[in-house]
Amino acid sequence: MKSVESSEIPRQGYFYVILAAVLWASSGSLSKFLFNRGISPFELVQLRITISAVILFLGLLIRRPFLLKISRKDIFYFIMLGTAGMAAVQFTYLFAISKINVAAAILLQYLAPGFIVLHSVVIVREKPSRAAILSMVGATIGCYLVVGAYNLNVLTMNYAGIISGIISAIAFAGYSIYSEYGMRRYHPWTVLSFGMLIAAVVWNILQPPLKAFFNVYSPMEWICIIYIGILGTIVPFGLYYEAINRIRATRAGITATLEPIIAGVISYLFLNEVMEPLQVTGGAMVIASVALLQLRREQDNHTPVIIRGQKQDRP
Repeated sequence: MKSVESSEIPRQGYFYVILAAVLWASSGSLSKFLFNRGISPFELVQLRITISAVILFLGLLIRRPFLLKISRKDIFYFIMLGTAGMAAVQFTYLFAISKINVAAAILLQYLAPGFIVLHSVVIVREKPSRAAILSMVGATIGCYLVVGAYNLNVLTMNYAGIISGIISAIAFAGYSIYSEYGMRRYHPWTVLSFGMLIAAVVWNILQPPLKAFFNVYSPMEWICIIYIGILGTIVPFGLYYEAINRIRATRAGITATLEPIIAGVISYLFLNEVMEPLQVTGGAMVIASVALLQLRREQDNHTPVIIRGQKQDRP
């Protein structure tokens, strides 16, 4: 008989992903506000990642320093996670936005769950459940409709931007999978902290170090920047990691496709952007796909158990 504690773990995982999607979506609206005021995407990413890395690292150093202890043999792992994972996702996504329509960039980003499932089938040799396949297909088609990609003329699009968007989806998929591997040995906040720290170092190499911090911003802009750095980055990424720790990367990735739905609602409420019928239909498909994952009570091949904040493997 399944204990109450173990049955609560998957529910918490889905709740964490949904909350992360809400925070990511709201920070996206604030990012658009800052872009309209003249801040470039590359400046905002440098601000966002640097603020997040410093606050998270110092916070753990003061309150939970034991989480910052890692083995020397895992240093290369964290370098790859921060560089090919966190930093790569940020750079390729923004480059895609700079070259093609934002809606198309979002669509390409949310192809990541498909790549996660593909990895499970081709690399791990896991047989995907029918629920996972249907959810992945439904979520992908739903995202296509939600972002209004059916109105885009593919033949006139910038192919460098399209390729960058696809690479962004692959990077996000790899980031999720690679994070799951790290959490077999470390606490989610340890994995997140070092991933962000490495990403911050990379971004301050790609850009002149701390260049964006020397610009002049209004108090309102600083409030938005800090919100994006904390509630739009540290908190949602932490929630996403905790979710992966409970429901694994495949389900977390598919559930995260709620983000464009939530962003659409926020845009409707605060930016007066009305969704077309096909977009509403797509939103319903994504929600249905997530619900299918939640209702399907199948056992994963590797089910995590949370004990005092640490992850242990079932015997």
